[in-house]
Parts: sequence; C-alpha cells; structure tokens
Amino acid sequence: MTAPLLESKLSHLPLLHRGKVRDLYAVDDDRLLIVTTDRISAFDVILPTAIPDKGHVLTAISRFWFDRTRNIVPNHLTDDQSLTDIIPDRDERALLEGRSLIVKRLKALPIEAVVRGYLIGTGYKDYQATGAVCGIALPKDLPLAAHLPEPIFTPATKAAVGDHDENIDFDTTVSLLGRQLAEQVRDTAIKLYQQAAKYALERGIIIADTKFEFGLDDQGTLHLIDEALTPDSSRFWPVDQYKTGISPPSFDKQFVRDWLETLDWNKKAPGPQIPADIVEQTRSRYLEAYRLLTGTKLD
Repeated sequence: MTAPLLESKLSHLPLLHRGKVRDLYAVDDDRLLIVTTDRISAFDVILPTAIPDKGHVLTAISRFWFDRTRNIVPNHLTDDQSLTDIIPDRDERALLEGRSLIVKRLKALPIEAVVRGYLIGTGYKDYQATGAVCGIALPKDLPLAAHLPEPIFTPATKAAVGDHDENIDFDTTVSLLGRQLAEQVRDTAIKLYQQAAKYALERGIIIADTKFEFGLDDQGTLHLIDEALTPDSSRFWPVDQYKTGISPPSFDKQFVRDWLETLDWNKKAPGPQIPADIVEQTRSRYLEAYRLLTGTKLD
C-alpha cells in the first residue's frame, strides 16, 4: 500500500485546475500533466478521506484502455511519458510515479458522453418518470438494473465541482456541438463501450454504464481524453452477483455511496470522514477491478 495523496503540490509547474480527483498542470504550450490523486467524491462532494492506491489504479486502468481502444479513436497521451525532464525534483517525481499522465493540450468538448448498457442510477429515475432516458424511449416495465436491448447514448452537461451534471437529449447535444460532431461523438462512444463491455464481460465484470470525455486537436480530430472506463467513470458489477430488481454490488465507488446513505448527512460539503474499514473495502474493490481486467496485480 502506498501513502495516500489527497492533493498534489508541484514547485515547477503552474496548477491550472483541481478537480474532484485530478490535478491539472501546464507543462508547455502543447502538453499538460494530469495527476490522479487518491481523493474520492460522492454526490458531487469531495470527501476528506483518501483511498490509498486509488490514483494508481485509475491511472493504470486508463492506460490499459487507452492502449486497447486506439483502433477506434486516438487519445490524448503523448508518446513520451517520462517525468524526468518536466519534474526536476526527485521527491516530487517519486510521488507522481504511477499516478500521472503527460497529455496533449486539446479543446475539450462541453459534454460528458455517457453510454448505458443497463438501466440504473439517474437513467432509471428518468425512465420511471417518463418511460425514456434522455429522450430515448425504452420498453415498458423494465426493472432496476435491466440489461437494455442495445447500448444508448445519454449525454450530460459538465458541471463545476460541487454542482450536479444534468442529462440532456441528443438535440441539445447537436445544439452544443453541431450535428456532424455530435453524431461522431455518439457513434464513437457507443463503439468504445461495446468493445470494452464485451472484453470485460469475458473477465467477470459487467460495465453497466460509463462516461467518456472527448477533445479536438487543431485539425479538428476527435480524441479520447481524461480517463477511460475506470471504476470512477463507470459502474462495474461482478457477473456472478448480478440480478435485476436491485442495485448490484459493485467494484466502483457505489460502495461508498451506499455507506453514505446510511448516515444522517445532507450530501453537502463538508463530507464525513470515511472509517478505516470502509476505506479498506473500497480500496480492495478498486484493486480487484484492475486484477480482473488486466490479469495482473498492481505493483
């Protein structure tokens, strides 16, 4: 177990943004450094307790999927991932090893490209209210966690830290991106989900849903950015425990959300400290997801 990192502090690079989990630094005009901390958020609140090794798991899983999905869409990783030249301080560099990515500067699109293969979360709430998710009509009387006939694209707006993302329909996506780019994002996201879901299912994991983020380079080429198919951006369910009518047990931070639901907490900052046993059970779920997907254990 590595010492948990709640917040990175680099002396030689300017901090551009501190998100729920990732800290973003400027390297130069063409590159950025993404540092994935061990922070965990729930209900759009960053909790005060870190989950050891979480940042390493998220980074390793993203690298794994970035490599496997190059046949569908390019991603934002640069060819050179060495920190030596950009982080001269050896101690700072040691803290970043295994939890950082050097990426291209791209123009991020203003939506989250969500793909759902199963009916859960806000998608199920929308379905109960309207019979549809983001304007996509679904068959009647589907239970919670139902496997959908085919994956659906249900985009959302990007919210600032502390605010809630809002589901939008495809027409709204077209108004934000233009029709050609909106269709490209939709089709690419669905292809990514289908390829990943098939692979994961063979290894004992159901990817119930996931969200992708995309960006454009100066030539207008679409790139996959941020993270990819991690336990933070997806719902991972163990195949052998899946059944409809319940929210299945998961490898992701749903475990923390479920624990929080037992508390008398208003779901506003500051969040409660996470007890040691919940921290360790959450950590073990992240590590198990990595092991099942890659067939290896995290070093």
